Amino acid sequence: MFHIVFSLPALYVIARFLWPLPLALPIKLALALFILIGSQYHLVCRLSSGSVFSPEMPRSLVIAFNWVFISILMLFFLQLLIDLVRTGVRLAAGITFVVPVAVSCSLGLVILAIAALGVRNAIAVPAIRNVEIAVRDLPEEFSGYRILQLTDLHISRLFDQHWTQAVVSDANAIGADLIVVTGDLIDGSLTDRKRDVSPLQQLHAPDGIYFITGNHEFFFEHASWLNEVQSLGMTALENRHVVLRRGQGALVLAGVTDLSAKEAGFPGPDVRKALEGAPAGVPVVLLDHQPKLARDAAGLGVAVQLSGHTHGGLAPGVDRLFALANGGYVSGHYDVGGMQLYVNNGTALWPGFAIRLGRPPELTCITLKIAPRTS
Repeated sequence: MFHIVFSLPALYVIARFLWPLPLALPIKLALALFILIGSQYHLVCRLSSGSVFSPEMPRSLVIAFNWVFISILMLFFLQLLIDLVRTGVRLAAGITFVVPVAVSCSLGLVILAIAALGVRNAIAVPAIRNVEIAVRDLPEEFSGYRILQLTDLHISRLFDQHWTQAVVSDANAIGADLIVVTGDLIDGSLTDRKRDVSPLQQLHAPDGIYFITGNHEFFFEHASWLNEVQSLGMTALENRHVVLRRGQGALVLAGVTDLSAKEAGFPGPDVRKALEGAPAGVPVVLLDHQPKLARDAAGLGVAVQLSGHTHGGLAPGVDRLFALANGGYVSGHYDVGGMQLYVNNGTALWPGFAIRLGRPPELTCITLKIAPRTS
């Protein structure tokens, strides 16, 4: 059913956009077949690996499929809008207008160019984004403390060993005090991804590298991946915390499992359990892959929450759909009942829908500052 649904926009594009063009029948048929094949990208992914989340095919083919698939969807919405406007004008004014062939072709080329740009943006090695977060009762020793957040790397055939190596090199060059990886590290089995994730063992920071699970970790051999992550030098925080110290100052770093864990038969996220035994009066930085439960964390006294999952909403306008599914939190910095929430756009994204327009990927360097006291 999933694959049939995605064939419907393709059929609409063929019938309403392609077929009216003054092209020879063999060309129309060839383009129609091309569009239908492109619409079945996720079926091809499933055939290549057994999963729509892990396209095990050459990287260039993954890029091409994304471009074609996204172009089809954009053409579908454009043609649907044109048809709705045309129908509205006919009903309201009794006027029937036809879009000139030259205009249709021009619009089609613009869509193809926008889709290509969106895919190019999505697969780029992210630029560094510097963010300052003011924290109440932050010890002086932690003023200026820098946390590098990586999230949604989705290491795969699209975000492969070479891409991962470039990210690791840029991450290490920042020289942060702490590195956190907030879920969706991989797409694929341990066998398929072992080489692609290997550069991660080069990550280094004085206070270590910490990891929490995202929903995609539960699609692929969760237990095996947890072992692999720890062999790469990361410490997994599954509903637990550690205490970071600088001289007499302390900071609690806590992590929870993903919301999807319970459905997969594992313990779900539990902030209370994660904070059991944490020293009183010490600010808490919480790692939670999905931002939707941020208000609950704020109610438990968390000072800062770092999340990902939303990929920044991919593009303005589309981000409103992501907001509906994530408690209204999609991209950037939010004040949630006094707690500071940062939702990262993602270091990468799911290779099954790789597009970014106005929501760039990011290597996020978060600097903690002391919040001024209010009178």
